[in-house]
Amino acid sequence: MLTLYNISYIHSDKELLFDNISLSVGSQEKIALIANNGAGKSTLLKIIAGELRHSTGTITTSSRPYYVPQIAGQSDDLNIAQALGVAGKLAALSEILSGNVSEASLSALNDDWTVEERSREALSYWGLHSLAFDVKMNTLSGGQKTKVFLAGIRVHSPGIVLLDEPTNHLDMAGRNTLYRFISETRCTVIVVSHDRTLLNQLEKMCELSKHGIAVYGGNYEFYKAQKTLESTAFTNTLEEKQKSLRKAKETGREVMERQQRQNARGNNQQKKEGTPRSLIDKMQNDAEKSSARLKGVHAGRINTIEQELNDLRKEIPDRDRIKFCFDNSSLHKGKVLVRAEAVNFAYDGREAIWKNPLYFRITSGERVEIKGGNGSGKTTLLRLILGDVEPTCGTIIRAGGKSIYIDQEYSLLNTGLPVYEQAQTFNDSALQEHEIKTRLNRFLFSKEFWDKPCAVLSGGERMRLLLCCLTITVSSPDIIVLDEPSNNIDIQNMEILTSAINSYRGTLIAVSHDQYFLQQVNIGRHIDLESVSS
Repeated sequence: MLTLYNISYIHSDKELLFDNISLSVGSQEKIALIANNGAGKSTLLKIIAGELRHSTGTITTSSRPYYVPQIAGQSDDLNIAQALGVAGKLAALSEILSGNVSEASLSALNDDWTVEERSREALSYWGLHSLAFDVKMNTLSGGQKTKVFLAGIRVHSPGIVLLDEPTNHLDMAGRNTLYRFISETRCTVIVVSHDRTLLNQLEKMCELSKHGIAVYGGNYEFYKAQKTLESTAFTNTLEEKQKSLRKAKETGREVMERQQRQNARGNNQQKKEGTPRSLIDKMQNDAEKSSARLKGVHAGRINTIEQELNDLRKEIPDRDRIKFCFDNSSLHKGKVLVRAEAVNFAYDGREAIWKNPLYFRITSGERVEIKGGNGSGKTTLLRLILGDVEPTCGTIIRAGGKSIYIDQEYSLLNTGLPVYEQAQTFNDSALQEHEIKTRLNRFLFSKEFWDKPCAVLSGGERMRLLLCCLTITVSSPDIIVLDEPSNNIDIQNMEILTSAINSYRGTLIAVSHDQYFLQQVNIGRHIDLESVSS
């Protein structure tokens, strides 16, 4: 059981991240904590884990949570035993088994006689059976580091597990093991993730925003359906408010015109009846004051509606503000763009990557996934397709055309350039400055961003900037190559990327462990490297 009550967090620079956050998580519940980047998901998870201290509020928990952090090199100075939190017990067990029994060793072991066996079983469960306890974490891949921390769950059997982006570095096999663990575990689980396949394994979506936490009682698909209903209701409210504003302006004009006509008729009538000039002036002055009051009443009502409308527009989801305008590829559908005949590749005279040579073709308009586990040669094959390297045996024929390579770091961008200058480098159609800035605004880069260096942008912001740049260039690429594009972006930016790719009509080649994303972009064919690597 876990309860958060009125939790607030203020950064060291005095900026308030979130305020009065309350949430209750029951025993064995499995929930997701979701939000846009920057809302404080990871910070809240660290607060629950005890890694950070909250500014106000209280946390009540039935047991100490076990925390699996995002992997960013923070454990590189540890070995596997230390990362698992069992180094002291393993050392004590080794001393005792070698005959050096002491009070210190017995105290350190604390009767945990199965710790070594349990730790080896846990590593084996996550596919790390060949790793020794003294292996340094800095020698492991990102996926292996994540698996070490995940193995700690089976070692320590906690009541509450906190997972922060656990699939970021996992290949498909690792992800499937994680999905199985989630379905089988009896722990309480709280997950921060943009992996929508993982989110569909969970029972509740808890959406963190500046308004607090909104709880949706179902998996991600249920949440998405509810958000669609909310979006429809919001759109209807927005349209009704726009109608009210138009009606208020029309009514205001009609009333003022009618008042002016009445005033004019009254003045003419008084003049015909010989009313003294002083009295006519007074009556005219009163009429003008009455008109001014009436005008003020309608202006106040219009201002109120306009303010309500502006407030509503600020709540429009970012993804709904973005407008895509990709040109279509000029290549006719079905043209052979890449043909590989008995292709293989070896680095520096070493053994060839694939035991069996590759034969395939890719035609214009296709959507192709390159499949394979870590180390199967997916990135090498992309480099062969793009012409960055040539095969060491066999033949690969490329039809030419324009290709764009989008990796998880969005390295096509020059991080030393400011945002506007980066966009300008793609301006081969001689767009005017105001036109480029209009495109940037469409992709949520307001004037505050234009002079910011690309280096300070988040993964999602870099992705949006690159998409914006592709709408600025004179022609769309004939081939877009995606190499793990989802690793560093949140769900909202994944949906933006998905919409962009689905509006693109050229050829798509994708490497991704995110099966949900691959389904959403309508992958039609697979090149499976596992089948040629064995």
